[in-house]
Amino acid sequence: MTLMPRNRANHPLPYAPAYKSSVPRSPRLALISGSATATEQTGPVFGHDLLGELDNNLILNFTGQPAIGERIIVHGRVLDETGRGVPGALVEIWQANAGGRYRHKKDGYLAPLDPNFGGCGRTISAEDGSYEFLTIRPGAYPWPNGVNDWRPMHIHFSVFGQSFGQRLITQMYFEGDPLIARCPIVNTIPDKAAIDRLVAPLDMGRALPLDCLAYKFDIVIRGNRQTMFENRMEGL
Repeated sequence: MTLMPRNRANHPLPYAPAYKSSVPRSPRLALISGSATATEQTGPVFGHDLLGELDNNLILNFTGQPAIGERIIVHGRVLDETGRGVPGALVEIWQANAGGRYRHKKDGYLAPLDPNFGGCGRTISAEDGSYEFLTIRPGAYPWPNGVNDWRPMHIHFSVFGQSFGQRLITQMYFEGDPLIARCPIVNTIPDKAAIDRLVAPLDMGRALPLDCLAYKFDIVIRGNRQTMFENRMEGL
């Protein structure tokens, strides 16, 4: 099958002075495109039997006791460039807790850690490409970029293809968050339509009454409607 050509104008700018850490990390020379090797296209692979029963439930999967915060469902489909579901894809997420703090030794934000929230989850996409996570809405947090820059509420996503060389890493934002338009990382993407594809709309059809809201986030891995990568060009 012939792949649709990439529109590199949609991708985040590698050199964006407003996003300070992009300056030392941006390439100084022209990019070189190389062919993928057999090992990059076929392996290594992961074992689907390694997933636990609660791996896609971030509210309970750290200690078995419920995490603190607003309960939400995040769901959607992993799709190819023609809109077909991609089955068997490993979908992983990680995020800050309800106060905007990560469980990481270098996170020094003043918000407290939740002893029952690890902030990581994973699942396998179904035959139609669908996936679902039960989690806590993450909080916004400040970061040392500008004088008073804040990251919007967001969830990091990683999607593996048929090998670990086929990987998409991106971020999902929440509909209505005013910090999205103010974020220097988001603003490295020059196309507003591409930014909009990173914003998950509220999905009341999947919300559970007296329990949790839901947000729908489809991930398109190639083609004209592809989901933007996180601060880098595409993989395979």
